[in-house]
Amino acid sequence: MITISLDTAKKIQFVDVTEKIEHELRQKNIVSGNVCLHVPHTTAAITINENYDPAVIHDLLMIIDRLIPAKANYLHGEGNSAAHIKSSLFGISLNVMFEKGKLKLGQWQGLFFCEFDGPRTREIWCWVTPILG
Repeated sequence: MITISLDTAKKIQFVDVTEKIEHELRQKNIVSGNVCLHVPHTTAAITINENYDPAVIHDLLMIIDRLIPAKANYLHGEGNSAAHIKSSLFGISLNVMFEKGKLKLGQWQGLFFCEFDGPRTREIWCWVTPILG
């Protein structure tokens, strides 16, 4: 298993981790296979979306804050219920194929760590299944 640590800087943000994950795969000399990405946090997530135009991520964050506001009549005492809801809706795991050390993503796609309750030190766990032969 590969563990990737990252420090988030804002309360809510998407961090492009595409290159970081590809770098770790190359460091392990694993040429091709499948990587399961898992975020072991209840107020964070992982997703695939466009990484070419930063306006896409801006718009996405704007809309999810509108749909799931930070302040509402939540019962959870820690004050981060919105972060828990966002994490559940986006999801905490993804499976992505890779070949020759590069993730098999579409032309405009990238992998994003989704911070919903930062800033914090976070982890992404990567379980790699290589293709042999």
